[in-house]
Amino acid sequence: MEVVGWILVIACFIVSFVGLVYPIIPGVIFLLGGFLLYGLFFSFADLSWWFWAIEILFVVLLFGADMVANAFGIKKFGGSNAGMWGSTIGLLIGPFVIPFAGILIGPFLGAVIAELAVERRTVNEAVKSGIGSLIGFLTSTVVKGVIQVVMIVVFFITI
Repeated sequence: MEVVGWILVIACFIVSFVGLVYPIIPGVIFLLGGFLLYGLFFSFADLSWWFWAIEILFVVLLFGADMVANAFGIKKFGGSNAGMWGSTIGLLIGPFVIPFAGILIGPFLGAVIAELAVERRTVNEAVKSGIGSLIGFLTSTVVKGVIQVVMIVVFFITI
């Protein structure tokens, strides 16, 4: 039963990293699920209150990193709120319309289309916003990946 427990915990951790690339997968939920599965299969006593406090802080950082990086990328390149919304919608739809490449093309096109349609920007301004969206998404993915690695390291240090 111990082996099954570890397989499930590690599978949750792996799926959490897949969630970095496919935002429809709630990566942070799988990460927390791995911690909870460990507690169920082994012992919650190993996971102290400070462990949970640190992990909850990191969960808040994960959500914040996602929002801030995307907004910063778009705003830095002259985009608007419409560009941010378009980027988010493109990020959710892109991987389903164009598997693999849609994760990068979706936010870019979403921001460009929103800037053109809603804000009536020029094509150059809209493309700049799309590039900012892409940079924001990639930055967010790297930051979230680092935070998730730190969360897992804290987990293994704790147990």
